[in-house]
Amino acid sequence: MEEFTMSVEEGLRLAKRVCAGKGRIPTVPPRQPDEMDGSRASLVPMAPMMYAVIVDPAIVDNPDIPSYQPHVYGRCDPPALIPLQMKEIAVTIDCYLDTALITVRGRWRVHCVMGSCRCDCRLVVPLGEQGSILGAEVKFSGKSCSTQVVHREDDQNNEKKLKNEDRYFLKPCFFSLTIPQVDGGCDISLVVSWSQKSLYRDGHLSIRIPFTFPENVTPFTGIVEKEKILLNVNPGTEKDVIIQKSTHSLKEKGWHAGRFSFCYEADVDNWSTKDFEFSYSVFTSYIYGSILLNSPSMNDIDQRNMFCLYLYPGSNQKGKVFRKEVIFLVDISESMQGKPLESVKSALLSILPELAPTDYFNIIAFNDEMSPFSSSLLPVNSDLLGNTTRWISKNFVAYGGTDIMQPLNEALRMFAENSIQSQGLLFSTKNAVPYVFLITDGAVENERIICHTVKSHVENGGSMSPRICTFGIGSYCNHYFLQMLSSLSRGQYGAAYDQESIEQEMQKWLRRALFPVLTDITVDAFDDLKAFEIYPYKLPDLLIECPLIISGRYEGKFPSTVKVKGRSADMNDVTVNLKVQNSTDIPIEKVFAKQHIDLLTAQAWFFESKQLEQEVTFLPKYL
Repeated sequence: MEEFTMSVEEGLRLAKRVCAGKGRIPTVPPRQPDEMDGSRASLVPMAPMMYAVIVDPAIVDNPDIPSYQPHVYGRCDPPALIPLQMKEIAVTIDCYLDTALITVRGRWRVHCVMGSCRCDCRLVVPLGEQGSILGAEVKFSGKSCSTQVVHREDDQNNEKKLKNEDRYFLKPCFFSLTIPQVDGGCDISLVVSWSQKSLYRDGHLSIRIPFTFPENVTPFTGIVEKEKILLNVNPGTEKDVIIQKSTHSLKEKGWHAGRFSFCYEADVDNWSTKDFEFSYSVFTSYIYGSILLNSPSMNDIDQRNMFCLYLYPGSNQKGKVFRKEVIFLVDISESMQGKPLESVKSALLSILPELAPTDYFNIIAFNDEMSPFSSSLLPVNSDLLGNTTRWISKNFVAYGGTDIMQPLNEALRMFAENSIQSQGLLFSTKNAVPYVFLITDGAVENERIICHTVKSHVENGGSMSPRICTFGIGSYCNHYFLQMLSSLSRGQYGAAYDQESIEQEMQKWLRRALFPVLTDITVDAFDDLKAFEIYPYKLPDLLIECPLIISGRYEGKFPSTVKVKGRSADMNDVTVNLKVQNSTDIPIEKVFAKQHIDLLTAQAWFFESKQLEQEVTFLPKYL
């Protein structure tokens, strides 16, 4: 990303060659000398952006009004990136349950390249929370091109496909696509779509769409432009919905049986300078949900029916909490040195005070050896937390290699030992929910063996086997392994691919996992279905900050009402009756495509299955 921002900075310098014409607004406002060496953070795109890729700086000029500047010698290496002027922008947001499908339509002009010359242009799209690109279509000068999913062998045999370096991720949340040989002065029309997750907190679902444009994309002409946002929300329930917040002035278009639509349309002199944020809540204090059914489309190779089950915790869940046994396994290998380990320290120290006095905990720091805070689980108290802080400062020192099996086996031993010791005591941790939080940035050779060990332990340990929650740092560790490990044990998977986001993402991951509302959830109706397949593999717990939303395929027939059973914090059994309904207005195959792809990819890795790999490659073709 640093090379990208340096290229944009160089592009902005080159853009000063572009004459706006008499009485027109210049492309780039003059910058003060002290700004030139400032942070490049403002150069990171915060909305879909199009850039001219400049290798030869001599071609930079206004295609309408040549400036006849002296010739520039030399080449730009790496190429400079000049933000193109934007002429139109419109966003459609379709919210279904906890997922939003976003489509952006925009038009840009290559305002900075001579009319007799051509350059490549680069699209960059920030994808939002857990974003996944769905597709893009570009038109210019009577030509059009679009993205598509291809098999590797097809990709190698088809010379018309873009090269691998022409489409890639700058970072996991920034998709980049190169459009070759665009004429100077022409317009580029774009339709790009992606999916991203809504955030759930305090009973509210919220969505944030990247919609902040820099000043230098405003056209020369000063003509008033229009920006549009169309928002459609289908929460999957007919219960009353309360609008909590919107950053833009929305006008109601329609409201029917829980589904509603809003639009925002404004004449602007300058494009939006803030992201679009919207939040709403469903008016209920208690657990609620439903089961939605879809039939497969004609071109779907899997002709089994589709279902989606969702449970929301409601807004009245801040009373009694589960007792917990928590063991943190923290990678302190040499590669964690510096900011990664410091960020893990900060996140861990921020969550420890949120454990209840009835909880038990321990910490094991590991590299190719392991260093436990204690030989057994200890009850939480203020004195112990103070000792923990000092121990972390002393023992979280990065060196050595990575061995995950040894500390994981030690954690499982501690749970078993604590369960035996608590038998017959007045206060027992027998009914506490056990958690392992594994934090690592490394890959190890015995990852499949670890997964098989955990799978066997879960199957033999019953409902109270540990939830193994995994957090991967960076791109070197095997995220398929970590996702499979958490899926096998009802745990939560999280990740941070860049150093700047480790602390924030880890805090969200810890808080999401540590506060269940219902555990050991079962759905009896699943046993009566044929050819049944579910994602994820094991039913996770319902959490205060994470609704339970699962999907899958089946043959057979659902009853009209399904009973979902689980255990509450007071150790009582809870039954929630869910209405089963056909829902043609929620495209289950699109909403859960990323979840299916991620989990199937992890399973394909675990089972070393070519058949599952084939299933993964076919999934995006039916979106």
